Amino acid sequence: MPKTSQLQVDIASHSIQGLKDNNEDAVGFFVPEEPAVLEGKGIVLAVADGVSSAEAGKEASDTAITRFLSDYYQTPDTWSVKHAGQKILSSINLTLFKRSHEFASEEKGYLTTFTALVLKSRLAHFFHAGDSRAYLLRGGEFKQLTRDHVATIGSGRSFLARAMGMDNSIQIDYSQFTLEADDILLVTSDGIHDFLSDEKIIELMSAKSSCQTRIEELVKIAFDSGSDDNISGSLCQVASLPNESLNDYNSKLTRLPFPPPLDEGVKLDGYKVLKELFASSRSQLYLVEDTDTGEQMVMKTPSVNFEDDTGYIDRFIQEEWIGKRIDSDHVVKIIKQQRPRTCLYYLMEYVHGISLEKWMERNHFPKPKVAFNLVEQIAQGLAAFHKMETIHQDLKPGNILVSENNQVKVVDFGSVFVAGLAEVFIPLEHEGVLGTATYSDPKYLLGKNTGVQGDLYALATITYEIFTGKLPYGDKIEECQTAFEYDRLRYISATAANPIIPMWFDRTLERGVSFDLEQRYNNIPEFIKDLKKPNPTYLLDDPKVTKNKSQVLFWQYQEDSQNQLFENYFYFLQSSW
Repeated sequence: MPKTSQLQVDIASHSIQGLKDNNEDAVGFFVPEEPAVLEGKGIVLAVADGVSSAEAGKEASDTAITRFLSDYYQTPDTWSVKHAGQKILSSINLTLFKRSHEFASEEKGYLTTFTALVLKSRLAHFFHAGDSRAYLLRGGEFKQLTRDHVATIGSGRSFLARAMGMDNSIQIDYSQFTLEADDILLVTSDGIHDFLSDEKIIELMSAKSSCQTRIEELVKIAFDSGSDDNISGSLCQVASLPNESLNDYNSKLTRLPFPPPLDEGVKLDGYKVLKELFASSRSQLYLVEDTDTGEQMVMKTPSVNFEDDTGYIDRFIQEEWIGKRIDSDHVVKIIKQQRPRTCLYYLMEYVHGISLEKWMERNHFPKPKVAFNLVEQIAQGLAAFHKMETIHQDLKPGNILVSENNQVKVVDFGSVFVAGLAEVFIPLEHEGVLGTATYSDPKYLLGKNTGVQGDLYALATITYEIFTGKLPYGDKIEECQTAFEYDRLRYISATAANPIIPMWFDRTLERGVSFDLEQRYNNIPEFIKDLKKPNPTYLLDDPKVTKNKSQVLFWQYQEDSQNQLFENYFYFLQSSW
């Protein structure tokens, strides 16, 4: 077969429920259309077999396949296939485990096997956990690439010894091998390989028909041979291989230099620098214009101060991947690269606006309706992070952009913690935390990953500042370095800072910024709910409510929506603010 500049394959997948009531298998593949993505990421085929006894096998297998196919193509170009695959699968595994844990009392678990092949340049990589399988047929030689993670007990019964979602960490089998033209690759659930002999599988794999016809025939023959399980597989035949070796390609990517100084008018990879937006000892932000389309965007570049710091470089690269995974109108979007990079940088959408820090300087004591609208948008942005098992960890007014029409965008992925990329809720391993003392959870600053509650603390602090212009523990919190010093601080009532703030609202803020995790809200929706409408618990001993029952009527008997309730409750205050 002639070599081309691109990897070319015939590929197909097929899955049926067979004799079972539900199909708990998931199978899929992806072949990028863009040459740059095909070259940089390759082709993926995968199968997952949900564990029926776990009662959530279908959800688990669907999650594993969907997340892997999506997240893999969002990983930085500079990551190796092995590094990207292992990080993604660790993250997916933790997601499934946490869901299983939530349903532990119902014996409902999110468990699935997982087998994937990634074909990139002239190499094939496989990732595997469980008893689904991957095969290679080359020149008449047949090889099972994976080993079944199955254990047998004394009675002769066997059980699955390894699966996604079984534990909070997962050992993934990984290996790679060099591809050859005409290689035929197959991934199967046990509904195929438990009911067909190797000889039969070889016969069906080597047929002269299309991969779609062959995989459908494999599934049909397995069913006709008595398979009583779901039956799924994906088949791929290599048509041609690129000239460039993977080692050469990876070497080129992983050694991208830091960008040169970018003065106004300088062009880099088809992007013209219009002006510098921000610069610090750690990074630079530039407003750039795509010379082909005229589109304006922001380019973030690493600081030359860290040119020899591999940890810094790895985290900078990781920022882009994190941003690509998060989809929200209230989180700044990472722009997909359309051209190969010659230097280390990434692109973001350009938001026409100012930081929340500057917005608060210009808007002292904003109307509650406006202020709460900002808070709710920030909360929605954080929700998008948390949906992807990701914690921002450095939420502050400087990392929140507000447009001219008061639309909010959360920015900066430099301090983000991704569950599955590291152990969750363990002391931080780096020398110093990455958050900001004024807004970061003191527990986090002292070395404990407080997860969602940490982001909630920052949100509550920002909310307090928007409504009062002050900080809930005063400026001295910036000087605290030990638990003893934090313990000496006392919450400053928001009502004391601004007397027109109701006590119930103040108590919501106080609970949101509590140093005691047992007292602090566990999740952001609960916090937002109590900001919108008075929590009756906070009204029981409120002297203002006791003296003025008419205030209670604003929230107790109003038939409008919760948003309107909030607006009505503060209506009489607006003239004073």
